[in-house]
Amino acid sequence: MRRVPSTSHVRTRRFPTLLQGAAIGLALVAATAATARTPETTPLTDAAVRARADALLAQMTPEEKAGQLTQYFDFPVPAEAKRVADEVRAGRAGSLLFLSEPDQINQMQKIAVEQTRLKIPLLFGFDVIHGLRTIMPVPIAMAATWDPKLVEKGQAVAAAEARSVGIHWAFAPMVDIARDPRWGRIVEGAGEDAYLGSVMAAAQVRGFQGPNIGAANHIIAGPKHFAGYGAALGGRDYDEVDLSDNQLWNTYLKPFKAAVDAGAGNIMSAYMGLNGVPASGNHWLLTKVLRDTWGFKGFVVTDAGAAHDLATHGYARDNADAGVRALTAGVDMEMAPPFGESAYRTLPASLAAGKVTTAQLDGAVRTILETKIRMGLFEHPYADAGKSARILADPAHRETARIAAERSAVLLINDDKLLPFDRTRVKSLAVIGPLADAARDTVGPWVFAQDDKETVTVLAGIKAKAGRDIRVDYAPGVTMPARLFPSIFDAGVGKAAPRPDIDDATEIPRAVALARSADVAVLVLGEAQNMIGEFASRSSLDLPGRQQELLDAVIATGKPVVVLLMSARPIDMKGSKPTALMNIWYPGTQGGTAVANLLFGDAVPGGKLPFTWARDIGQIPLTYAHLTSHQPANAEKRYWNEPNSPLFPFGYGLSYSSFSFSNLKVARPSIAPGESVDVTVDMTNTGQRTADDVAQLYIHQRFGSSARPVRELKGFQRVTLKPGETRSIRFTLSPEELRYWTASSGTWVQDETTFDVWAGDSSAATLAATFDVKKP
Repeated sequence: MRRVPSTSHVRTRRFPTLLQGAAIGLALVAATAATARTPETTPLTDAAVRARADALLAQMTPEEKAGQLTQYFDFPVPAEAKRVADEVRAGRAGSLLFLSEPDQINQMQKIAVEQTRLKIPLLFGFDVIHGLRTIMPVPIAMAATWDPKLVEKGQAVAAAEARSVGIHWAFAPMVDIARDPRWGRIVEGAGEDAYLGSVMAAAQVRGFQGPNIGAANHIIAGPKHFAGYGAALGGRDYDEVDLSDNQLWNTYLKPFKAAVDAGAGNIMSAYMGLNGVPASGNHWLLTKVLRDTWGFKGFVVTDAGAAHDLATHGYARDNADAGVRALTAGVDMEMAPPFGESAYRTLPASLAAGKVTTAQLDGAVRTILETKIRMGLFEHPYADAGKSARILADPAHRETARIAAERSAVLLINDDKLLPFDRTRVKSLAVIGPLADAARDTVGPWVFAQDDKETVTVLAGIKAKAGRDIRVDYAPGVTMPARLFPSIFDAGVGKAAPRPDIDDATEIPRAVALARSADVAVLVLGEAQNMIGEFASRSSLDLPGRQQELLDAVIATGKPVVVLLMSARPIDMKGSKPTALMNIWYPGTQGGTAVANLLFGDAVPGGKLPFTWARDIGQIPLTYAHLTSHQPANAEKRYWNEPNSPLFPFGYGLSYSSFSFSNLKVARPSIAPGESVDVTVDMTNTGQRTADDVAQLYIHQRFGSSARPVRELKGFQRVTLKPGETRSIRFTLSPEELRYWTASSGTWVQDETTFDVWAGDSSAATLAATFDVKKP
């Protein structure tokens, strides 16, 4: 990594330095006075921010304007670092990404605020997906908590750590709906459901940004990838999508709308085409929908190279035409291709040729300047390395990570009540699997600035929890296979974890022998962190390598077997059924401690699946919210050779206690269009332990302007109950939950109709009621 002396001592440059260069009149003086407050403590008024941005904009050349709209990768590679520094010094860069050390960031920021004509600070972005130094469980695991307050808290931790090192902006949350688990980026989102995805999107935006753009210890949220990226054909990353208007409006756009409503300051445009028009050049999507219909006031950035790629798509004529099309569609900033040619660098020539107007160029630049003003970067451009060290070391952050990992785990099988372990009976454990002691895999993909020495692996957590009373033996069992097509994510900052040098042929028998000599075998299986994420789609849901062989051999010993799945997909274990199965996802920095607490009963699992767990890859895509279609009575018989139902339904998850639901009531049998109605249900802990369950509310519209899904999630609450305790859970179905977009009129409607309502702890809930919507 490139190191430079700390610049935390450098005198902070303030906005009046903008007066150097030209007299800009009374408007600038007034604007400066109006913004004397600190944005971190008092949000600036829109008028004051606009006046200040316009005063600065009036001084800028077309080349400086294009620079503000250009973001470069700043890899810690000497030749690339020099090139980027030269671009910053020349005023041809407004933002950088991929730096995460205060000294690196301060070095580049010093060039911008001291060596450029207008002294405009840089905006630093980074892939802060599920943590910076302290790593939370991966986003789909956080969605499995069904706990938006915890999700918000987790991203607030990430934001505080990121802001402390000088990062201002996260390329997160990813809010794409994913209904094909072959798609690697399922790990970054909230799964298949629009309602759950919307709640989680809003929670993450609040966590990242706080109460306003520029809030202390917070950063800008950048929901991505707008829009439809998660519907890639065949689950193949970067591939095309084919979405109906019905799917787009009712499913794929909803989490983005929730993120915008929560105040997201940035949106990232997607790579793929939508209705034949690439998303990063799609005026309808970026302007008509995002700005005109939703009222988005922030800035839009492309994904890496997506403006340049408009020519690759066969949409733009060349790189210059690509820049014009992206800008006029509504893209404010180009994330330039790594080591590639920027399309926005051609904008000054396009302006001179009349291909874009001054108003179009200024409109984009203004959004960037306003963002920098709101973030307080003119007043406080530098990171404080000393303060950063204290924030990064905060033990409360690790505590949040542990709680998140405990609450995200989903217990899928627990035969014979094997879990939690009874210390009077379990005196020896065989911990087996290639992921059991893999720190890099434990934190998952999309982490670049973590400290692996801080990560608690599953093996380490179990050993610490077992103490001296329980013998713990370990064998990796098998190796993880290498990727067939290596990518940038297998090298450099995203490099794959080192693997033990073992021979599967001899290691599998050794692991089986350990299992045979233990009271219980704990297998930690799944996918390595570089097998999922960007450019990591899989054509199979099988356990990679020889893990299935290892699993079957251990089950054949007859000993109780606990399988801990470290993955973000519904893994196909080929019918093999362990005694207990728990999905631990990629649990993060404190994953091993959390898993051990769950195994030994110091924590109780309460997570729920954010996707439908298919029996076989041949069922994909498989979602609970499907249309009734023809012959619904035969829905289970869609396949000749096996049932069409899932192995585990959406929203499913077991506990060490048990729960029942009763007394489902709709407050009124009939409501008028535009009215809300309350629904209540009693939830009882019928077991022997204090534990959590998630009360879930589903609806189905029987008839109307369009056919509607057989079930749709419209409310949920995660609740902690003591043994024998009953609590009445209240949900409100507002017009927002009851309306939908229909192709019959091309607009949103609320029909006069009959609704079915179900309440329970999964999408398979059977407790039902009805109500009508009709005019008085």
